[in-house]
Amino acid sequence: MSTKSKAPPTARRRWVHITGKVALALGILLVFVLLGRWLREMSPIQDFIAAYPGESHQPEGTQPGIPAWVGWQHFLNSLLIVLIIRSGWLVRTRSKPPAYWTPKRLIWSKKSQKGLAKISLDLWFHLSLDALWVLNGAVFFVLIFATGHWMRLVPTGWDVVPNAASAALQYISLNWPVENGWNNYNSLQLLAYFTTVFVAAPLSIVTGLRMSPAWTKAPAILSRILPMEICRKVHLWVMFYLVSFIAVHVTLVLATGTLRNLNHMYAAQDGESWVGFWIFSASLAAMVAAWGLARPLFLRPVAAMTGSVTR
Repeated sequence: MSTKSKAPPTARRRWVHITGKVALALGILLVFVLLGRWLREMSPIQDFIAAYPGESHQPEGTQPGIPAWVGWQHFLNSLLIVLIIRSGWLVRTRSKPPAYWTPKRLIWSKKSQKGLAKISLDLWFHLSLDALWVLNGAVFFVLIFATGHWMRLVPTGWDVVPNAASAALQYISLNWPVENGWNNYNSLQLLAYFTTVFVAAPLSIVTGLRMSPAWTKAPAILSRILPMEICRKVHLWVMFYLVSFIAVHVTLVLATGTLRNLNHMYAAQDGESWVGFWIFSASLAAMVAAWGLARPLFLRPVAAMTGSVTR
């Protein structure tokens, strides 16, 4: 009797699998919403929310409003991080890269140089985006400390903890906390932004650098301090965190006052005009175009400017 190899999952089975996961996630979310609404009916919880409405005090001298440079920084960061996540996932999952890139220094020397061997086109694109993202982040760090904007991103009192818990409970119960992001982020936003800017981003840079070809020139003691396998796992989980942060961030921006939030983020103004929406739409179109152009057909000639691209 002949035996047949097990057939790969069909598209229909994959969609059933995905639909099942989505249904499970929605079911869990519904349970949390019902639990949150039930808790808010309790007198002790109501007293807690009254004492800690969800917004912690800012340091004295904090300037209200969001400067225009935060808007273009936000756009550049969004564009780069989306492409970085996409290219990083391809590096991790694509077994047969579409092309390879070899740096010019290796071509000119015509001999092997440690750390300069050819790499996949996906990895070249990922590392190139990383360099631009780090540069953009360095500009951001300089600006937040030069202008005092850091005071809107760094918790300065322990009241942020109960206020964040209160804000989370209000979000879960679908009764949004009263807030005005133009003047002060709520405490849950503050902790999320602080974690993203000052924890997740540096972790991503350090662990990514550890896995890059450039690390081969680092002192051996640094390799022992930062084991490859641990850095690989941390890098992956940071990516999962960033994807989750983006999903929740975009959802809440659209659900808690779309026009006003987009004006804050893109138009540097507090109001409900359509200016921020149209700027956001243009930035979204640019990101979609960049996603479409991030293909081997368009990446090969760009990569060839700095090295040799081979199939």
